[in-house]
Amino acid sequence: MAGLASLDFAAPLAGLLLPLPLLAARFLPPRPGGSGALAVPPSLVAGRERGGPLTVGVRGRAALAWLFTWLLWVSLVAALAGPRLVLPGAALPASGRDIVLALDLSGSMERIDFSLDGRTTSRLAAVKRVGAEFIRRRAGDRVGLVIFADQADVAAAPSFDTRAVARALEEAQIGLVGRSTGIGDGLGLALKRLNALPGPSKVVVLLSDGANNAGQTTPRDVAVLAHELGIRVHTIALGPRDLADADGEQDVVDSQALRDVAATSGGRFFRVRTTEDLQGVADSIDALEGGRDRAPPVPLRRDLWPWPGGVALLSALALLLTRRAA
Repeated sequence: MAGLASLDFAAPLAGLLLPLPLLAARFLPPRPGGSGALAVPPSLVAGRERGGPLTVGVRGRAALAWLFTWLLWVSLVAALAGPRLVLPGAALPASGRDIVLALDLSGSMERIDFSLDGRTTSRLAAVKRVGAEFIRRRAGDRVGLVIFADQADVAAAPSFDTRAVARALEEAQIGLVGRSTGIGDGLGLALKRLNALPGPSKVVVLLSDGANNAGQTTPRDVAVLAHELGIRVHTIALGPRDLADADGEQDVVDSQALRDVAATSGGRFFRVRTTEDLQGVADSIDALEGGRDRAPPVPLRRDLWPWPGGVALLSALALLLTRRAA
């Protein structure tokens, strides 16, 4: 059950300033005067000559001046104390994991051999739907997105803002980084980003529907590096046909290479031929990298000092008008 909002102060010791005017009046010497004669403002003299009530006007303005002066001082002290409304924040699940999705954006991802909502669709559309849902479920983890084809690029830097990373996946388009399949370079860039993070548990989820035919590195060499860095790589081979039984068909997935990458790095290999397979793999990886506890809730604070600050400003204006009317 969520707690109630409460009030606190950023600088509560500022409240010690409140009796300062009284202390000053008590202990400071009086201001030296020019003479012992009573100086009466001309406006009051004019009012007296017209027969107006002098005593009531002086007392009324003096009372207003006293009221506005103290209201000004109390409001200023209250603003300096920094009142804040503390709102309870929801506890997020957290596992301390850093996860980077490395997504193949080669031209073969345009193939229409998957289904969504009973309709045939492209491989990329199915990956976007299932992948975005997986990313949003990882709230509390730091998640990033790397896309690769001819080149590799960071589409979303590792972040706790899983919604933003999911949007980056949904907005990914084929052709942004070429149309070939540079698995080694994509995995290498994901490792580089993860290795720069301080977290103890780092994971790459690598998805490809082809064979490595671009880039400067081989998947096997990068998998060895992942093992040395202590980064697990879960690989997903996407598509209905494997390179081993392609029968001359182009743009088929090299399942064996992806299996070797997972085995070398200490991760898991998954074979996906349908959207249902892909959803099952997302659930499996989510459970595999689970173990998330409820992190302590982070309180949200809303500053309230502008309200007493505004009262202080209005009090200063009212005091000025009162003195001018004297």
